[in-house]
Amino acid sequence: MADGKQDFSIRSVAIVVFVPTLLFSIGEGALIPLIPIAATNLGASLAIAGVIAGMLMIGELAGDIPSGWLVSRIGERTAMIGAAFLSILAALGAVLAPNPWVLGASVFVLGLATAVFALARHAFMTSYVPIRYRARALSTLGGVFRAGLFIGPLISVPVIHVTGGAQGAFWIMAATCLAAVLILLLMPDPESLFGRVDRSRRGAKAEQPADTSHGLFRTLWSFRGVLARMGSGAALIGGMRAARTLILPLWAVSLGVSEANTALIIGLAGALDFALFYVSGQVMDRFGRSWSAVPSTLGLGLGMLLLAFTHDIPNAVVWFIVAAGVLSVANGLGSGILMTLGADLAPPGRPAPFLGAWRFTADAGSATAPLVVSGLTALVSVSFAAGTVGIFGILGAVHLARMIPRYIPARPGR
Repeated sequence: MADGKQDFSIRSVAIVVFVPTLLFSIGEGALIPLIPIAATNLGASLAIAGVIAGMLMIGELAGDIPSGWLVSRIGERTAMIGAAFLSILAALGAVLAPNPWVLGASVFVLGLATAVFALARHAFMTSYVPIRYRARALSTLGGVFRAGLFIGPLISVPVIHVTGGAQGAFWIMAATCLAAVLILLLMPDPESLFGRVDRSRRGAKAEQPADTSHGLFRTLWSFRGVLARMGSGAALIGGMRAARTLILPLWAVSLGVSEANTALIIGLAGALDFALFYVSGQVMDRFGRSWSAVPSTLGLGLGMLLLAFTHDIPNAVVWFIVAAGVLSVANGLGSGILMTLGADLAPPGRPAPFLGAWRFTADAGSATAPLVVSGLTALVSVSFAAGTVGIFGILGAVHLARMIPRYIPARPGR
């Protein structure tokens, strides 16, 4: 932790991390539900549209490879500024895309930038936030991200009407990233507020070697035990979340829901997600990480199963809205869980390399899930894809219930 120049409070990191994160996530929230629709508008099939939407997570996975090395060398603020600039370029490429392939490439680059931005803010919070506040601070960060996912689709509704198509949502991403860059350039250096981080200390946990300065793949090997066991659970959570963000807009397309109504439904469901972020942090800090991770993963699985059995029944759109709400509540219960688990396991002196490896394992699940969903949708149906994901969610909850108590104390920092 830093030798702070001022006493820590969650409010003290609001401008440093939360406001840029809110702006970045508003842009993402505006475009993520509309990527499949933008792809189909350019001539892509439903399955190809799923692949293009999945390029966001594939880009994040690829971006995890250099992100830990990059952030540890240039610093969190500089990394976030560079990532925001790259996001602006990617958004402009998507707006001007003449075909699905250019759109997919732009979404991939956006994923690269997202990985660096996310790792930088995660490393900052891990370094500067005292452990007794960790889950609440990181769940608040997750809540800020969810607030953006709620606000973004609502903003995209009038933009769609003005621009005449789903690709107009990418203009929102460009604008919010530009605003984030301006705030990051104008804000004071974090070390002037909180003091310099002591990077001389080493992690005390088993299976955590002292040398964490090497690249991603050596870090993966050095931490292979904890990443194989805890990282596999993180990959399942990441996969469930990515499947949720993909299946909901695909479901809307398959039911014939309009673009504006799709954005509205997903945006309102995001309000439920956002509303639970601080509850998640309080539960994790008071009762332990399992009490957030397990119910969240189980709920995501059950929500997917609800979708799987309601596609072809009467009032399918109503059931779609209900399932979107169930999935949002479940996701909200897990707000900040992946960041908190990663921070708990990371060496306290130099967390960025480990967090890069941790995010790589989680994002491996996030990148794989859209490909699985798209493949099953093409081969069988979108209902079958949702049911398969739902089963994995239930299995993931069982795995996490076994693994988390082995690696993390019930009430870390107490």
